[in-house]
Amino acid sequence: QVQLVESGGGLVQPGGSLRLSCAASGSISRINAMGWYRQAPGEQRELVAVITSGGNTNYADSVKGRFTISIDNAKNTVYLQMNSLKSEDTAVYYCNADIKIRYGPTGNYWGQGTQVTVSS
Repeated sequence: QVQLVESGGGLVQPGGSLRLSCAASGSISRINAMGWYRQAPGEQRELVAVITSGGNTNYADSVKGRFTISIDNAKNTVYLQMNSLKSEDTAVYYCNADIKIRYGPTGNYWGQGTQVTVSS
């Protein structure tokens, strides 16, 4: 009933920038929060950044000052602007959303993931 579609991943050199997007669609009544997680090979999935529909944000310490999360409530889309990328940012990035569906409960949803590779 809800789909999250990510875009914007790719290969970038250290110090470069990328912008990830994630659009939510389906039978959506209200989006409470959207965020980004990442998982590097052999590592656990970790929170990168999260934003509420009201604009409150939270970031992992490792990305503070380099990444910016934003939300367009009219488009049900969350963005992650990633600057000053480092090799350790290489991972699959997953969109996550906490969504109340129409005539149904609030659920937690995941996108399919998009690869970000930082390498020279």
